[in-house]
Amino acid sequence: MKKVAIVGTGHTPFTFATEKTSIELFSEAAMDAIAEANLKSKDIKALYLGNCLGDFSEGQAMIQSYIANDIGAFHIPATRFEGACASSSLAVRDAYIWIASGYYDVVIAGGVERAASIGTPLATRTFAMFTDSHYEYPAGLTFPAMFGMLAHLYSKRYNIPLEKLKEQMAMVSVQSHTYGLSNPKGQFHKEITVEDVLKGFMVTTPLQLLDCCPFTDGAAAVVLASEEKAKELTDKPVFISGIGQASSGKLSSQKDYLPRLRAREISVKQAYEMAGIGPEDIDVCELHDCFSIASLIAAESLGFFEFGTAGEAWEKGETMIGGKIPINISGGLKSKGHPIGATGASQVAEIYHQIRGECGERQVEGAKIGLTDTLGGDGVICNLIMQKGW
Repeated sequence: MKKVAIVGTGHTPFTFATEKTSIELFSEAAMDAIAEANLKSKDIKALYLGNCLGDFSEGQAMIQSYIANDIGAFHIPATRFEGACASSSLAVRDAYIWIASGYYDVVIAGGVERAASIGTPLATRTFAMFTDSHYEYPAGLTFPAMFGMLAHLYSKRYNIPLEKLKEQMAMVSVQSHTYGLSNPKGQFHKEITVEDVLKGFMVTTPLQLLDCCPFTDGAAAVVLASEEKAKELTDKPVFISGIGQASSGKLSSQKDYLPRLRAREISVKQAYEMAGIGPEDIDVCELHDCFSIASLIAAESLGFFEFGTAGEAWEKGETMIGGKIPINISGGLKSKGHPIGATGASQVAEIYHQIRGECGERQVEGAKIGLTDTLGGDGVICNLIMQKGW
């Protein structure tokens, strides 16, 4: 297998509703990534796109083909990936595999979504399609309900009083907004307090408004290249050294393992073993914080903290710059935003720039190894490990 590097990224602002189409948004991100990689559109051999809601938000399918044409990468294979919130992580993973196999030397991957543009009622209904639509959704199991239930299970399993857990969850949101202030591509640039979170209106017990990520429009793209090609393009390549992907059935079929998600633990184990490292070697992590409780569950399953103790880690500042493991220094899904088809590629772009030392005020000094963690619906997990290549 050939070594594979990331050599360029592109990232639109993550925003509330935009008038740009998904094709326009991803084309903007893609052209920025191609330019940063010192390439031309004709150099791209394939395009892999994560997108979930284009059919609903715009009545437009097949956007991957139109994007390839519009960016000048004529007649290349263009493939759409749908894995709910993990869609563009799956696209990046597949791009990695195609280049590692030697079949391609340059691929562009990423994702786009206009989740905010379709409005809250339709967005809520379409998001629910990524749970079990026939049995769980009619019973009220939307994503806020799902993660509210996981919070109650977490509280009971680890014997943490619910009011204490709510305070710990609030600290997750506060940290995300703190770092989101210095992310120019992020959706929110507003500092919040624990009190702000706790006094917000209840979405579904125990989750309040500021425990929840927003609906977002935006796109992110990354250019991947073989080691040989990367050496021609940049003197600061960032190599993908480990990949993992696992899946599971609907949430009700996972009842014996909850609030932990077994697919995450399988996926990240694959990535760690492939990279030849462990969680103690990770310098910075972008994990899937669609709800504040999701951060606690993910950080433990990724191996950073003992089960039931992640809330204490946030309380102690262990997840901030200078702490044990800086987490979601981009602002995460909570503050940066969550255009579901683009989220995984955005995480990859953040780790890429952290390793290259290009994140300004929110730079994690000396970052050499980073991890991304993306959860798709209730059953798909993808993890990617990136390492400094110079």
